[in-house]
Amino acid sequence: MDYKLDTGGCQMNKKGCHRNSTQKLSTFDWMCDLPETQQDTDFVEVQFKNTRKGYFLNSTKIPLEKGDIVAVESSPGHDIGDITLVGRLVLLQMKKNNVHPDKIEVRRVYRKAKETDLEKYQEAKSKEQGTMIKARQIAESLNLNMKIGDVEFQGDGNKAIFYYIADERVDFRQLIKVFAETFRVRIEMKQIGARQEAGRIGGIGPCGRELCCSGWMTNFNSVSTSAARYQDISLNPQKLAGQCAKLKCCMNYELDSYMDAIKNFPSKEIQLETLDNTYYHFKTDVFKGIISYSTSQNFGANVVAITSRRAKEIIAMNKKGLKPDLLDDHADDEVTPIAIDYENGVGQDSLTRFDTTKKRSGGKSNKRPNNNRPQLTKPESPENKTNVPRFQKPVKKNDTDAKNIAK
Repeated sequence: MDYKLDTGGCQMNKKGCHRNSTQKLSTFDWMCDLPETQQDTDFVEVQFKNTRKGYFLNSTKIPLEKGDIVAVESSPGHDIGDITLVGRLVLLQMKKNNVHPDKIEVRRVYRKAKETDLEKYQEAKSKEQGTMIKARQIAESLNLNMKIGDVEFQGDGNKAIFYYIADERVDFRQLIKVFAETFRVRIEMKQIGARQEAGRIGGIGPCGRELCCSGWMTNFNSVSTSAARYQDISLNPQKLAGQCAKLKCCMNYELDSYMDAIKNFPSKEIQLETLDNTYYHFKTDVFKGIISYSTSQNFGANVVAITSRRAKEIIAMNKKGLKPDLLDDHADDEVTPIAIDYENGVGQDSLTRFDTTKKRSGGKSNKRPNNNRPQLTKPESPENKTNVPRFQKPVKKNDTDAKNIAK
C-alpha cells in the first residue's frame, strides 16, 4: 500500500482515508491503514448521484478499491456508481443505517465499468436538466401542488427517479402516465423534505462552511423555536432560517448543554423586589452564571447584572417578606456583579488600517501631488519680477490703455 503524507489532514493514501470533496456525505475510512480489515466482508458501499447510497455484494471476488467505478445490479438493468467504502467499515455502516442482508434482497456487483458503460452513463446524465424542466412544466399544467426538485437517471438510461417536495398528499397517478409517455423510461417518484433537498443541492452556510446536511448529516431531527429561547438567540426569522427555509439544524447542537446548565438558574418569570424598584428578567448568560435584570418589563432600563446565587438569595428574602436595599451586594466579594465587556465580534483590527491617507511618524502625508494643479515658475531675473498676486494673470499693457480711454 502506497502511503502519502498530506498536509491537508485527512488523506493517508491514494484511495484510503481521504474524504472525497466531490461527493456529498463521504465517510472517513479510519480503517484504511489496516490491511487485515479490507477482506472482512464481500459487501461494498456504492454511492450514486448526490447522497444516494447502496450496499452490494461482490460475489465474484473482483479486486475493488475505494474510488473504483462499477456497474451494479438494478431493477431493471444496471446502474453506475462509485465505491466509497470497502472492508470492515462497510459492516459498521450497514448496522448504523439498519441494513440487514438477511431481511432485504441482496444485489450484486457486476463488473468494473467499461468504456461503453461510461458512455451510456454520460448520455443518460446529460438528459437530467432538460427532463427536470419539462417535468416541472407538466406538473404545473396538471395543477399539482408539488415541486420537482431533482431528476436522476439510472446508469443505463432505462429508469428515472423524480425527487419531489409536497406539503400535502399528492395523487400523481396521471402524472406518472404523462411522464412515461413523454420520456419513454420507467418512472419512480420519491418524496423528500426541504432539508434533504438542500443537502442534495449543497451550498455554503452563513458560518462559511459547507452545509451540514450536505457534508455529514443523515438524520434530520425537528427544530423548534424553543431551542432559540433556551439559548437566548434573537427570534429573527431571517437569521434562524437556513437555505432550506426551515430552522437551522445547528440550533440543536448545543441545546442539551444549555438545558443542563439552566437548571441551576431561577425561573425567568420571578420578579426581584428591592426597597426602591421591582426588577424583571432581562438576559441570562448561562455559562458565566450571570443574570441581568431590568427595571422595565419591556426593554433594558437600569440593567444590573448579578450572579445566579445572589438572585436565589433575593428570591428567598422576598418569600419571607424582606427586601434588600440594593439588587447587588458589594459587601460580599463572591456575589459582586461582574462587568460585562462587549467586544467587536469581527476582530480587534481597525477598519482603516490600510488607508493611505494616514500620516507617517515623520509627519509627512502619503498623498501624491496633484499634477493638474497650476505650478508657479520662478522668475529668471529680478528685473523681470513683477508685483503680481499669486495665481493671478498679469494685466497686459493694451488692456490698461483701453481702460484709461474708457474712463
